[in-house]
Amino acid sequence: MKVLIIYRPNSEHGRLIEEFIHEYQTRHTSDHLEVLSIDTREGSATATLYDVMSYPAILVLQTDGYVQKIWQGDTLPLMEEVASYARA
Repeated sequence: MKVLIIYRPNSEHGRLIEEFIHEYQTRHTSDHLEVLSIDTREGSATATLYDVMSYPAILVLQTDGYVQKIWQGDTLPLMEEVASYARA
């Protein structure tokens, strides 16, 4: 499984997400973390593919692309909660 984060850098939530990413990667080095900016073509297409309506968005994806869990909006999940889904 992998964790995908879609957000808008240089926004009101940009710094919060960047700190979350840094801390998550420090604590969970074995988890695959992919980060996309909604302002890029790939980020926009991925957000459309997974019906992301609010940013930031954190998705846990199975290897076949199926969404295991999604969090959207300003309230971020606990890192341990994300990690538990990513390891399931």
